[in-house]
Amino acid sequence: MSMKWLSLLQLVQLTCYFNSGSCGKVLVWPVEFSHWMNMKTILDELVTRGHEVTVLKSSASTLIDPNKPLAMKFETFPISLTKDDFQNVAKILIETWMLVVKDYFWIHLSTMQRLFDQFSDIGIKICSEVVSNKKLMTKLQESRFDVVLADAVGPCGELLAEILKVPLVYSLYFSPGYLVEKRSGRLSFPPSYVPVMLSELSDHMTFMERVKNMIYVLYFDYWFQMYNEKKWSHFYSEVLGRPTTLVETMGKAEMWLIRNYWDFSFPRPRLPNVEFVGGLHCKPAKPLPKVTCSSFIIRYKLNNIYSYITFYISNIILAILLLLLFFI
Repeated sequence: MSMKWLSLLQLVQLTCYFNSGSCGKVLVWPVEFSHWMNMKTILDELVTRGHEVTVLKSSASTLIDPNKPLAMKFETFPISLTKDDFQNVAKILIETWMLVVKDYFWIHLSTMQRLFDQFSDIGIKICSEVVSNKKLMTKLQESRFDVVLADAVGPCGELLAEILKVPLVYSLYFSPGYLVEKRSGRLSFPPSYVPVMLSELSDHMTFMERVKNMIYVLYFDYWFQMYNEKKWSHFYSEVLGRPTTLVETMGKAEMWLIRNYWDFSFPRPRLPNVEFVGGLHCKPAKPLPKVTCSSFIIRYKLNNIYSYITFYISNIILAILLLLLFFI
């Protein structure tokens, strides 16, 4: 056999070891506000690599604008809530979340609990209207998606993945008390050196600070609920036609994308299906445009801006004004 035919035979043999790559179809269950901004970074990269991305969007969505020229597809479903209803509750949640008063941490947590209960009820209502929409669910079934990408802060994505029988991937920064990560992601957060989020403790704690952190851990584990798990578990059991729980359904996620750097977070054990993806939204800075001094003249009414600044910032401004008056 000549060298030419021998080389050709070896080339044919080598091709048997290669598999062809193909693009997939991704169904996205997003959450509004900054969660969507981080999720969109992932979706833009998926689109760039040739994947087909479909984003489920409610008619009450406030920030996700499907009219903007985006490469991804949007599937809008109708719900009974209006944009004003959703935005009012979201505004109260954001303002309460920012206003963490040091001396009244427990009062702050109880207030957050009531707001999370409201969001939980809204979430169940939206999810119920999605899965009961036969036209939408039929369209999703026929689309034959390869994976569901969801934000773990807003339940229902895992239910869609279960109904469509496709893998589930979560995107998450953190949850209050690390509840979602511990219960559904089975991640470990040793209380001796991993402080509870929002507790203002570091990983170098004194004995009394460790006792304080342990009290926080017990509170979040046995009292605080990010979602009304009883309602969600009952709802999921009705939809799937078998007994199940919210924690069990969320625990079936194939991958957890944690939007943080491993070296920036507190050291702790992690599982193989957990990937730290911090800095996804970071991009090279654009050059600053040329401006004149008049561009920096800002006119505003104090009573309009006061409602949007936090308790601490208002105190700082007041202290600066008093100092100026004292020295002048």
